[in-house]
Amino acid sequence: MILKAFDEIQDITVTSLSIIKGLKGDVRHAMKRSDPNFISFGEAYFSTIKRGEIKGWKKHNRATLNLTLAFGEVIFFAYDDRRSSRTYGSLSKIVISLENYKRLTIGPGIWVAFYGSEELNAILNICDLEHDPSEAENREMGDELLPDLRRFI
Repeated sequence: MILKAFDEIQDITVTSLSIIKGLKGDVRHAMKRSDPNFISFGEAYFSTIKRGEIKGWKKHNRATLNLTLAFGEVIFFAYDDRRSSRTYGSLSKIVISLENYKRLTIGPGIWVAFYGSEELNAILNICDLEHDPSEAENREMGDELLPDLRRFI
């Protein structure tokens, strides 16, 4: 399987974010209501991941995710198994760090997984819907329907 650039998958956008440098610490923007990818606000939460662990696969069927790194370094993966998509069967990978500060907007129907590179890593998800467990699907690494990411790390 050949990896594509993250924003080459239909319904994924990678946005560079601004950093305001300060003597006592920086301000890192995550999302504003005026951003083109903002749909609505459902909830925001942090998800942590330990070094060497992979979280995923997870697919939201209705929700749009806006993922931003809080700290650490995370390798994000996306897989498109939507038969109607022009990027059906595509797998992508992107490394987000404090030096490569981006927001990933991931539309419904795309499988997502992420890998922690540092001792502790955290991402912020600003989601357009409140949490609803019936709205998402989860699969473990090694599931025969999805790529095994261990060979891409």
